[in-house]
Amino acid sequence: MSPIAASDVAALRARTGVGILDAKNALEEAKGDQELAIELLRKKGKAQAVKKADREQTEGAIFIATDGKKAALVQVRCETDFVGRSDVFVKFGQELADTLLKKGKAAFDAFAAEKVPAAVLELGENIGVADTKEVSAAVIGTYVHSNRKIGVVVGLSAGTKEQATDAAMHAAAMNPLYVRAEEVTQESVNKEKEIWKEQMKNDKKPPEILEKIMLGKERKFREENALLTQPFAKDPSQTVGKMLGSADVVSYVRVSFA
Repeated sequence: MSPIAASDVAALRARTGVGILDAKNALEEAKGDQELAIELLRKKGKAQAVKKADREQTEGAIFIATDGKKAALVQVRCETDFVGRSDVFVKFGQELADTLLKKGKAAFDAFAAEKVPAAVLELGENIGVADTKEVSAAVIGTYVHSNRKIGVVVGLSAGTKEQATDAAMHAAAMNPLYVRAEEVTQESVNKEKEIWKEQMKNDKKPPEILEKIMLGKERKFREENALLTQPFAKDPSQTVGKMLGSADVVSYVRVSFA
């Protein structure tokens, strides 16, 4: 039998809440079969969190850590908003983000493999890391909404932290899907074109006029879905791009709970 992978041990620990050695021994006894390993652990009275592992994680929170040049974002899911707002959960989530920022993804994975099962047992709910993002840039701006359901990181090539933070706050509110208008996919545009054609099918305007209307709609659609061409939330008289001046957006991450 091939050696038991560390990832399999971590997965079993997340589902059962047992220690590393117990998980490894159970997997070895079960020849790598996760379900059989769980059954063996339950027979020994050691699998405490297994029933929680199948419960849906619809709540949770987003955490961000930054040192000015780097930022780490972690989305942690749980079952109820009550737990998601608890001091224990918030402290745990921030520890995860701090670890990702300071020690990198490999150390973060090892830390999470150890700490998530412990959090499951302490909080009594199914808990898991849903997403992680790492950003590096000359200037970093971050924003986490008050309910921790939306988190944004904006990295700039230049400019100020205030500008980057303003851009992140804007993105949290307006949800641009792209940074630049030209990045909007042709597939998205084509879907909209079908709707516009249906809306104008009874229009008696000449074809060349209809084509100009379609081009105008496409331009507006692209601008409305791109961060730099959206009217800036704090001052709609200018776009986000104008607010940023010569600073270029080199990174944009937005994570939210649907």
